[in-house]
Amino acid sequence: MTRTHEQACAEAAGRIVSFMLKGQPGDWGMDIESWDWNPGVGMIAILEYYECTRKPEVLDHLIKWEERNKHQSDRHKVINTMAPYSIYPGLYELTGNAYYVNQAVRVGDWMLTEAPKTREGAFEHTVTEPDVFAEQVWADTVFMAVLFLARLARVTANRKYGEEALRQLQLHFKLLQDEKTGVLFHGWNCASGNHMSAARWGRANAWVALATPMILQELEGMLAVPETLMGRYLQLLRGLKTYQAENGLWPVVVDRRHFRYEMSGSAGIACGFLKAAKKGWVDDSYVAAADLTLGSLLESIDDNGCVGGVSGGTPVLPSEEAYNAFEIRPTQYGQGLALLLLNEYLAPQLNQGGTTS
Repeated sequence: MTRTHEQACAEAAGRIVSFMLKGQPGDWGMDIESWDWNPGVGMIAILEYYECTRKPEVLDHLIKWEERNKHQSDRHKVINTMAPYSIYPGLYELTGNAYYVNQAVRVGDWMLTEAPKTREGAFEHTVTEPDVFAEQVWADTVFMAVLFLARLARVTANRKYGEEALRQLQLHFKLLQDEKTGVLFHGWNCASGNHMSAARWGRANAWVALATPMILQELEGMLAVPETLMGRYLQLLRGLKTYQAENGLWPVVVDRRHFRYEMSGSAGIACGFLKAAKKGWVDDSYVAAADLTLGSLLESIDDNGCVGGVSGGTPVLPSEEAYNAFEIRPTQYGQGLALLLLNEYLAPQLNQGGTTS
């Protein structure tokens, strides 16, 4: 990547972060002052941005955001509100403040002993809204909750959190992966034994494509990765690569080529490609695929730092067509997924010894 390209990524990332931190009170998509998955994804991305840039004001923003919003954390103790806790292990390491790790352990123990699980043992996807998705497994959970457990395992050196993270990751692959194409369905209903609308939703695939290398990085040196899990992950990446359009993006439902393109899912998938390449799990063709996504992403960011083409918060919808018709709006998670992709271009150089997956 040329110096000019690096500079473009750095400038875009800075604009994105500024737009995120301004927020828009009262607008669910961009309101940053809440304790839920939406700003949680944003905070995860901003923490990684800090780790890439070491700008002290960015860390200060993270600490102050947690201080302003922590009083909301027990209001809704559900899977989706686990996402903000993913920054706690990092904040503990950066500040030395034991408060962060103590709170993380308290919440991690709740996940292990009290969080609702389906009959198959997967975390039931619970949300802050007055909706109940009994016995439902969603791909979203892997990023919103399982990532936190893996980070907690590393910072505490406690295998029990890592073992549960690995078990949940394997369960979600088992229940959600389409064996024919390799890509993931959005959800699984354990009671009815089906994938409901059976939509291979783009952002669902992004959550898992991105979270898997993040989770396994945290567990490195603690737990062995089962060959079957790595096999499933590589099958997912291969499947996704076949559905990428020439502009580097993926349709909102990845196997429906005539559907509109969706930016947040595309950024998340491409970020997963780069993280896998840096680990040496895939070859350089995945880097080239991510570079294509980056080009379209940079074109979608306006002068204020707002990322365009992002679908709104999406439950498992009744049909594939409903995903295509769903609203487009700026969101903290859309900003966050875009930022996570840009972070990869601000981070150390790619591993050049990839495999040939």
